[in-house]
Amino acid sequence: MPAPTPTSTAPRPTARTWAIAVAACALVAAAGAAGAWYFWHPARPAPLPDYGEVPTFALPDQTGGVLDDGWLRGHVTIVDFVFTRCDTICPVLSMKMERLAATTDDVGADVRLLSFSVDPAYDTPEVLATYAAHYHADPARWRFVTGEYDAVKAMIEGALMTAMEDRGVRPTGAPDIKHGGNFLLIDRDLHIRGTYDSNDADRLAALARDVRRLVAAPATATR
Repeated sequence: MPAPTPTSTAPRPTARTWAIAVAACALVAAAGAAGAWYFWHPARPAPLPDYGEVPTFALPDQTGGVLDDGWLRGHVTIVDFVFTRCDTICPVLSMKMERLAATTDDVGADVRLLSFSVDPAYDTPEVLATYAAHYHADPARWRFVTGEYDAVKAMIEGALMTAMEDRGVRPTGAPDIKHGGNFLLIDRDLHIRGTYDSNDADRLAALARDVRRLVAAPATATR
């Protein structure tokens, strides 16, 4: 006598079960499609901030001539603030500017560097020329500016958003001048597009990226 055919006790899928399964498959497919879209169409970075425009200026520089805001226009410019008698932060800032000059050499025609002296009464064009030579500053790309103290201070503390305070002389005999240690990034239209802590490696890496980002963008599309 043949053995009886076993009867399955598993429940048959209901319409609700099929609906859930179909919905789950649809969600998986949608997630895969979204992932593929973002892989091929990465999100655009957020626009750089705009801290306002660099005002008109004309200041003596290390070449013995007068440098004005026209030298910046049409170029992406990195700005810092130093003084030649400084024995603390300034040599480090200038070494980092020298490195930025080297790492942007491949786009050198588009990128310029500008250092403002926060000790303009002492830092004459001749003194700045010696300092600039120490850091191998090519005057075609990197200028050091000085000028009348009140005019320089008004510009640095105003539009350039950086502290500058002459507090006399330290016990060592060195001048005690307080000033900001940030780099500024200026676009082709003379708008300040970023401020970067010179002691923060991540911010310096962001500065290098943002320089190239502005170089790659048309002048009318930098904001």
